[in-house]
Amino acid sequence: MFAKVALQFVALSSLLVGVISTPVLYGSGSSDGLARRGNSISFNHWGGHASLDNFDRFYGVDNFDGSVHFSQVVEQESQIVCHTQAIEIIQQRLVVLQEMAKRIITEQICEVETQTIVFQQFHASFGSFNHDLRRISGHRVGFDSRIANHFTELVDESGLISTHDFGFSGLDVGKHTVVVGGHNWDDFRSPYTVELAHRAARNAIVSIP
Repeated sequence: MFAKVALQFVALSSLLVGVISTPVLYGSGSSDGLARRGNSISFNHWGGHASLDNFDRFYGVDNFDGSVHFSQVVEQESQIVCHTQAIEIIQQRLVVLQEMAKRIITEQICEVETQTIVFQQFHASFGSFNHDLRRISGHRVGFDSRIANHFTELVDESGLISTHDFGFSGLDVGKHTVVVGGHNWDDFRSPYTVELAHRAARNAIVSIP
């Protein structure tokens, strides 16, 4: 049982055990092997929708999903280590995040056109993490601790979604990156096995009727 669990490619961040290391700057969000996904389409007041006013301020007019103009600063490396959990526990928590995203989009945006654009931005920007996990983006695999710490502020004491400004933009993502240690990546074997896993998962998506 334990051997089976140990082979799962799922990790949950926990256990802070060290001090912050010297920040290291990593480059832009695109690499030679990846097509840049940004463009120069402005969505400010797109279609005449007031709900899209200042949309471009978050990532920039040529940086729709945050992948073009991206810099990463590693503040903490291998100070947090992963601990394998049962896959159902991981799936439950990710679905909670998924449903919270749906709630935010549907409760705090009334125009369906804006809902569509905002979801596409969210979907694309989060999808960039796929390239990080496969080690083809040039970024370290981690999360922005300063932004993640706002999670507890998403809902107020009455259970309503909060509306105050957290004080950051999309260009701040990655500037306080924590790299989680304890994973089983190795440069010889993992590029092949991870691509197999990626291909199998993509095939599962395509096969859904």
